[in-house]
Amino acid sequence: MAQSSRFWDRHAKGYAKRPVADEAAYQRKLMVTRDYLTPDMEVLELGCGTGTTALIHAPFVKHITGIDISRNMIEIAQAKAESGNVKNVTFQQSSIDDLETQDASYDVVMGHSILHLLENKEAVIAKVHRMLKPGGVFVSSTVCLKGRVPVMRAILPVGHFLGLLPLVKFFTAEELEGDLTDAGFRIDNRWQPDKNKALFIVATKAHAGDARIRAERACA
Repeated sequence: MAQSSRFWDRHAKGYAKRPVADEAAYQRKLMVTRDYLTPDMEVLELGCGTGTTALIHAPFVKHITGIDISRNMIEIAQAKAESGNVKNVTFQQSSIDDLETQDASYDVVMGHSILHLLENKEAVIAKVHRMLKPGGVFVSSTVCLKGRVPVMRAILPVGHFLGLLPLVKFFTAEELEGDLTDAGFRIDNRWQPDKNKALFIVATKAHAGDARIRAERACA
């Protein structure tokens, strides 16, 4: 984690200045996410970066906690919140693994452009499932690189080893969806502008009764 933290610390200022690659797609994702938000909700954002998405959603929920491994990213996010006088967003430096939270404590967890940067996405998805209340949603946007530009599979690990690039994992959209359903999520919304763009998913944690029914059907 230390190596990844240093990488993002170095690139925090440039990241903050860089425009969104696909503004239309970003706005659509914001709009879809907003349909799931209500004023009483507690929200967590994993890998919040410089805080833009959390601050945009802040007016529609009770509170948002944004975490990121980069100290410099968090400092920029905090400055944005202070500048905008946003009081219901808390930013803190933390890895997902180190985050301590009670089970069933969040209504929504967001993880944008983060799952492909994790050593063990399956463990994180399982942790997100535990953190969510029954009926809670996990909103993610993920680049699925497996099968695309094969040379990247050689270049990215070398770049990571040299400290020039972050850790990047390769998996398909279908594999990611399988990880979510295996963890107990139901995929309610799936959108990918094209095969080379990030896969946007809204996945719901089933209520206890739903899980029981599925288990009974599986055994029938």
